[in-house]
Amino acid sequence: MKLIIGNRAYSSWSMRGWLALKHAGFEFEELVVPLFDEAWEKRREGDEFAPSLGKVPILWDEDCVVWDSLAIIEFCADRVGRERFWPDDESARGMARSMAAEMHSGFAALRRELPFNVRRNFGSVDLSAEVEGEVDRILNLWAQARARFGGSGEYLFGDWSAVDIMFAPVVTRFVTYGVRIPPFAATYMEAVLHRADVVEWIELAQEEPWVIEEYEAAPAA
Repeated sequence: MKLIIGNRAYSSWSMRGWLALKHAGFEFEELVVPLFDEAWEKRREGDEFAPSLGKVPILWDEDCVVWDSLAIIEFCADRVGRERFWPDDESARGMARSMAAEMHSGFAALRRELPFNVRRNFGSVDLSAEVEGEVDRILNLWAQARARFGGSGEYLFGDWSAVDIMFAPVVTRFVTYGVRIPPFAATYMEAVLHRADVVEWIELAQEEPWVIEEYEAAPAA
């Protein structure tokens, strides 16, 4: 297997695909490609990028190619058993899938105004009303999942699962921009941030030489 990812510091979707393969227990080669450098447009025209139209992450498993983070999660679940990625209980599984899908397709203001950057901590920044609304939605979803299905586990549905993988970059965003959160969310975030695979991703990001200047400035007040 080979997983093509963008800069660990800036690519939240790459983080999700990488965490999925780690959770599945696969051995895989990693190819990190710096995003938006002078060779980016030419590089993304190569055969390895063709199926995804130049987007990352991309998973190659011999002749099988899977792109898009959520698709990679589902590919892994099919390979190693869906119970490793999704809750057993039908109601919990339905909610977990809905949350993962909403994270995949929604929260555009959060993505736009709070770019992913696991190397920075800007302190507490002012949030737009649109971003505040999306943060409230995320916290509400987390609260519902924890209250209904979290049980004695540390994560949204008790055990680490696909939905935690989808929200892990949100956790780091909340840290980067000093988003104010209630105690229950802080406890959940600590569990995510101390998970070995998440720690490894963040540590590897610190070693990258590439810098994208537009992601290195705190949002304007």
